[in-house]
Amino acid sequence: MIPLAERMRPAGIDDLAGQEHLTGNGSILRTAIEKGKVPSMILWGPPGTGKTTLANIIAQTLKVPFYTLSAISSGVKEVREVIETAKTQKDAILFIDEIHRFNKGQQDALLGAVEKGIVTLIGATTENPSFEVNSALLSRCQVYVLKGLGKEQLLQLLQHAISTDEQLSKRKINLQETEALLLISGGDARKLLNLLEIVCDSVTGDITITDTKVMEVAQQKIALYDKKGEQHYDIISAFIKSMRGSDPNGAVYWLARMIEGGEDVAFIARRMLILASEDIGNANPTALVMANTCFDAVTKIGYPESRIILSQCAIYLASSPKSNASYMAIDDALAAVRSQGDLPVPLYLRNAPTKLMKNMDYGKGYQYSHSYENNFSKQEYLPDAISGKKFYDPGKNAREEELRKFLKSRWGDKYNY
Repeated sequence: MIPLAERMRPAGIDDLAGQEHLTGNGSILRTAIEKGKVPSMILWGPPGTGKTTLANIIAQTLKVPFYTLSAISSGVKEVREVIETAKTQKDAILFIDEIHRFNKGQQDALLGAVEKGIVTLIGATTENPSFEVNSALLSRCQVYVLKGLGKEQLLQLLQHAISTDEQLSKRKINLQETEALLLISGGDARKLLNLLEIVCDSVTGDITITDTKVMEVAQQKIALYDKKGEQHYDIISAFIKSMRGSDPNGAVYWLARMIEGGEDVAFIARRMLILASEDIGNANPTALVMANTCFDAVTKIGYPESRIILSQCAIYLASSPKSNASYMAIDDALAAVRSQGDLPVPLYLRNAPTKLMKNMDYGKGYQYSHSYENNFSKQEYLPDAISGKKFYDPGKNAREEELRKFLKSRWGDKYNY
């Protein structure tokens, strides 16, 4: 039998739940669909928010050839076969689910066809496309963000399914309690509807749905990752904050929650890599090396062995001294760039590869550091308008205190180190 979530899949754009910013009247995507000029796109959002449904609606509305590939089971061969077929057709759409799982070679196979308009690509991903999609392919696509469904929208889906589905509408179903359904599904409409069907199928005849009944049917495995209502991003937030707060116990617990919930190892490792620089930085430069090695290792190995590597790295990062000085420095520098505009580079710091540039005093007066004592010359490296500005303030930790002493020995009080 076709699963309930598939039976309830919306057929028209007005039936899609929760994405009014994309599908509402006057929205960019809806306008493009109505005009029949849909660009290649990446649909980015949590599971069960309607990415596949939206792709189907676009194809059905435009009445064009529609091809579907899954990045899990398809490769370059399947991509090229679709492209060859599409060459003989007009306005074909190629939908690739979980496009973030395509490697560089597989994504590169799409480039030419997308650029030439042989196919309109619609890729679906739960991961940030800035990290997971090649920049060349990403530059040829519009990115549309789908939002997670709220409680009210999920409840409407439940009631709609009970009252209109051909199978469920034949039965008397009393939806007495919904908290367990909502918490276990974690905002995933597909999981929610299929869980409802499983619960209803667990008995014959009339049924009263309670939280206790749902938990009995769903069992603990389904509930682990979201059993208290935390979403995918809440769990990773707790994980990051535990490491930032130097609590290895909290870090390992939230890591275990993600592992048990089947979280992508690369996603976990990538977040640790960011934390190693953002929250530890030069307080312990080895942390970045550790996190990068962890990322490389787990993407090669996968579960279950990678759980050990992830645990080792998480404990190391949590137990490391912390500093966000580098993070604050670049943000302050970016703020200065945005507020001051394109300040000119001082002449003595400019490159002078031609005679004309030398005649214009490019590079004149530059003091080559290695020609001076301690390989240092006290000269200004910032534009005149922000001369003396301090962006980097070393953190209060042993490693950066060493950096503070070094900089003070060179610059004295100029930078107030």
